[in-house]
Amino acid sequence: MKNRQNKRYEYFIFPLVTCLVILVTIVIVTKSITQATIPKITFLGEVNFPTGLKFKNTEVGGLSGITYNGDKQIYYAISDDRSSKAAARFYTLEIDLDREKISEETVTFIDVTTLLNETGQPFPPLSIDSEGITFTQKSLFISSEGDRKRQIQPFIREFSLVGKQLQSLPIPEKFLIQPDSGVINNRALENLTVTPSKKYLFTATENALIQDGTEANISTGSPCRILQYDLIKGEAKKEFLYITEPITSTSNNFGDFETNGLAEIIALDDTHLLSLERSFSLDTGNVIKLFQVDLSNADNIQKINSLNNQFTHISPVKKELLSDLSNLELILDNIEGMTFGPKLADGQRSLILVSDNNFNPLQSTQVLIFGTNL
Repeated sequence: MKNRQNKRYEYFIFPLVTCLVILVTIVIVTKSITQATIPKITFLGEVNFPTGLKFKNTEVGGLSGITYNGDKQIYYAISDDRSSKAAARFYTLEIDLDREKISEETVTFIDVTTLLNETGQPFPPLSIDSEGITFTQKSLFISSEGDRKRQIQPFIREFSLVGKQLQSLPIPEKFLIQPDSGVINNRALENLTVTPSKKYLFTATENALIQDGTEANISTGSPCRILQYDLIKGEAKKEFLYITEPITSTSNNFGDFETNGLAEIIALDDTHLLSLERSFSLDTGNVIKLFQVDLSNADNIQKINSLNNQFTHISPVKKELLSDLSNLELILDNIEGMTFGPKLADGQRSLILVSDNNFNPLQSTQVLIFGTNL
């Protein structure tokens, strides 16, 4: 009788134990996979340069975009000076990430390059508002927002590393400055990125086109357009809807200057981006948020000339918040530029952010350094 009971227990317990072992194994494996795939962004340090800093007869400032040349281990940062304080230009920097501690010596300006227009001359004053920059392995693409008040159109042009203009990409008509359509002044082509495959270039409006909707406010975001270029054919290929977050503010005083926009993007691959949104209000200051963006299931809106605030039937890109830099214990400046750098000693990829100080004595040129597993 005892033997029969023991056998019954064995028939019951052994399968139960086996199931429990399998279940625990699944939980452990799932947890480790999840931990390995969740994107993490770790703050490593900051460097600040005061407004008024002089370098090679120019004032360093207005750094609105940054990109990395891995072959030479240097960075190029575009200034949005409209050829006013000096000719339109980009700076070359070295960022030493091998140091044990981030300090002023970590970031060094080593050169400045003047941009030349199609005639081979420096851009005349107020003829350019360069904001985005990206490296192609042999050249640089640079975007200008244009100027609605002066009827100067936005552009995306390719330049050599010595500043010579090589070619110009066509801007779709819906983006061009016209009386009732086109980019909003100072909310235009703020960013540029080339995919790792070198097949595509992406840019995006900082806020909506005039015919698409309104700028961001404290209640709603703004419908931006992400524009994809086929670099092999040199033509615009697709457009996607990206909706920004509302302005981070507790104030209802609409007379104060408040804004939020899509300031920067980096291509992770052909269909995924890292985006940077910069919000500013007088009560909260600068609020910087980083998102992972998925274009895979977003609708191509290239043939839609006007969203007219009616875009509930359109599938936008998917956004996932990765980091709110407000959680860092530091005062954020007007961060507008972002690029990946080299791998760090711990295997992470470095991520560099830079601020546009607006040439304002109350601001600074801020360089933020992170590590990430993106």
